[in-house]
Amino acid sequence: MSGHILAIGGGGVLDPESKLEELLLELAGVARPRVCFLPTAAADDEERIESFYDAFRGRTCEPSHLKLFGMPEEPAAHLAAQDVIYVNGGNTANLLAIWRVHGVDLALREAWKRGAVLGGWSAGANCWFEDSVTDSFGPSLRELGGGLGLLPGSFCPHYDGEVERRPTYTRLVRDGILAPGYAADDDAAFHFEGTELREVVAQREDARGYRVTAEGEEPIEPRQL
Repeated sequence: MSGHILAIGGGGVLDPESKLEELLLELAGVARPRVCFLPTAAADDEERIESFYDAFRGRTCEPSHLKLFGMPEEPAAHLAAQDVIYVNGGNTANLLAIWRVHGVDLALREAWKRGAVLGGWSAGANCWFEDSVTDSFGPSLRELGGGLGLLPGSFCPHYDGEVERRPTYTRLVRDGILAPGYAADDDAAFHFEGTELREVVAQREDARGYRVTAEGEEPIEPRQL
């Protein structure tokens, strides 16, 4: 059995009114899901962690967070107890490197295999795919060069939110540098069960998801939350 992945393009997240984050909890299928925030991509930024609690403490869930900077103690054990694991945006390359040092990459794969919900926005969406578009190496967008690979293909967040995302992603896919994949506008998300795409959802009326191949892009009409 494999769980769910909610890959969010960006936009209105860490917000008590976010419908995408409410869906993240609903997918757990339990009355009071245990949800862990992984702020690694933003170097365990304290303000980001506090924003997570501000957004989730009023929801029906048991929120926690896992810091990997400093002296983390048994991070895999903490993740093994979670129903939902939520990853913030930031530096995708750094996130993956630190996860691999601490065995978090393997713990996330095991959590997903047992049915947990994985999700995140920007870097927290890029990480689940084989590859993605990133600014991890400087202001110029480029291919990441390898993600966790739970989901096949590539991903691009902020498709309508950052002016260079769309042309960079379509060029990289067209030139065969990135495999075909998916692109999400801000406030849109791709919902996968196992590796199967179930639907695209959005919390903004003009937000969309796209399939992107070497031949071009195909918009996917989302379900409005």
